[in-house]
Amino acid sequence: MNKALKKILVVEDNAENMYMVCFLLDNSGYKVITAVNGLDAVHLCQEELPDLVIMDIQMPIMDGYEATRQIKRIPETQHIPVVAFSAHAMADDIEKALKAGCIGHISKPMQVENFVQQIASFLLRR
Repeated sequence: MNKALKKILVVEDNAENMYMVCFLLDNSGYKVITAVNGLDAVHLCQEELPDLVIMDIQMPIMDGYEATRQIKRIPETQHIPVVAFSAHAMADDIEKALKAGCIGHISKPMQVENFVQQIASFLLRR
């Protein structure tokens, strides 16, 4: 898999989390685009057609659950895998993300040492 050809949309309203995720992905050769709320994420998915979306759940304007549901309802974007990225990591929270259309969940705070490998594994499942 050529990482340089993989485009990842990072949706995160916390500046520190956004910086860390983008830093790790950029340094691993991925093309990164960003959004700070779910509404922008839906629009960017349609415009950019990323290979993967890393979706924060708790955000202003539109939360990650609703953004994921909308992405999955649009024919042009429904194939894009979405991974929930949240501090809410109880079984019920993960189940809610999966029901919204996410293919998996990454807990916050993230484990920096294996974050890029987690992302690569989600891209392989595509």
